[in-house]
Amino acid sequence: MRPAVEVADIFRRHGPAYRRELAGRLSRDQLRIMGAIEACRTAALGGHVERCSGCGHERIAYNSCRNRHCPKCQGLTRAEWLADRKADLLPAPYFHVVFTVPAEVAAIAFQNKRQVYAILFQAASETLRTIAADPRHLGAGIGFVAILHTWGQTLTHHPHVHCVVPGGGLSPASDRWIACRPNFFLPIHVLSKLYRRLFLEHLQSAFEAGHLRFFGDLAPLARRPAFAHQIKRLRKINWIVYAKPPFGAPEQVLAYLGRYTHRVAIANSRLVAMNETLVHFQWRDYRQHNKAKVMALDAHEFIRRFLLHILPNGFHRIRHYGFLANGHRVAKLAAIRRLLDQDPPETIRLSSDYRERLRDLTGIDLSRCPCCGGLMRVIDTLPRSRSPPVWPSRDDRS
Repeated sequence: MRPAVEVADIFRRHGPAYRRELAGRLSRDQLRIMGAIEACRTAALGGHVERCSGCGHERIAYNSCRNRHCPKCQGLTRAEWLADRKADLLPAPYFHVVFTVPAEVAAIAFQNKRQVYAILFQAASETLRTIAADPRHLGAGIGFVAILHTWGQTLTHHPHVHCVVPGGGLSPASDRWIACRPNFFLPIHVLSKLYRRLFLEHLQSAFEAGHLRFFGDLAPLARRPAFAHQIKRLRKINWIVYAKPPFGAPEQVLAYLGRYTHRVAIANSRLVAMNETLVHFQWRDYRQHNKAKVMALDAHEFIRRFLLHILPNGFHRIRHYGFLANGHRVAKLAAIRRLLDQDPPETIRLSSDYRERLRDLTGIDLSRCPCCGGLMRVIDTLPRSRSPPVWPSRDDRS
């Protein structure tokens, strides 16, 4: 069932005025993604006409934009990714560890997304693997999935990485599985201190190499003394790393991952209403025991906040580390299963037809008539009504 309001509706209604207001100040990526979301599942992208072989019911199915920032285009991609991850599950407790950054670092990250988001991944992964390998803690080589989110509940810029980690790892000789203690993975205060040190070291290296740039209120940080002073301040404050209670069955891990992977800044289901000036959406106030609230934002401010979370082109927001790294995951998992006396996972074979994959993975069967259950057949194709717009290039600061 279609939500009452979608991000695409907001872009179509308020996007043209927003583009005029900020003409020359929006990046090519921002303009391209706005256009893709506006055109998604409309005549602009073409599609096909289907007719039921039973009752003759006809419907038009327009093509999707398939942009990773589009709220309507993540369902099948998420289901396919989770189906692949099912083969990676181990008979061990799983832990959820979150690495955040202070507001001062988030500001630097916004002006240097590709560089600082990469540092966030690097520092989080090095921290987990270093502390886990220490014999005083676990003494094992671990593996985990890391997922970047850049938003908070109200769409503000809040970069952080979610790590889902099996509670154990391979011994240094890879000849036995070392399990963590019940309901305890690694000490948070130790993780936090090492994470802060590693992150700031990598940030300093990026500055020394000339890979960071600063403008607006942060322009003074381009000078070495100012940047050094900021690093010194950041060493003295607490960096928040937190862990949630371990999961139960492996199926819970998949269900949990499904809530974090392939997400965009806001789901259409959270949108409540839109009018000539305002957008209303649901959010949860974590400071008041996760209380559900509704926020009203000026439509242009809503669009601005949504566009804060566009990732650099080609940037991977889901990454695998340790024995789950792509290069040797299959071999490492096979060795771990032998140590744990676990049977090999069942092979999942999916159809090359997207409608069959959607049916097999989600239960949504587009081949069946919504009126009588008969078979829907394609009787005509609809060409694209327009070509994608070509936006003028500019210095892309996002």
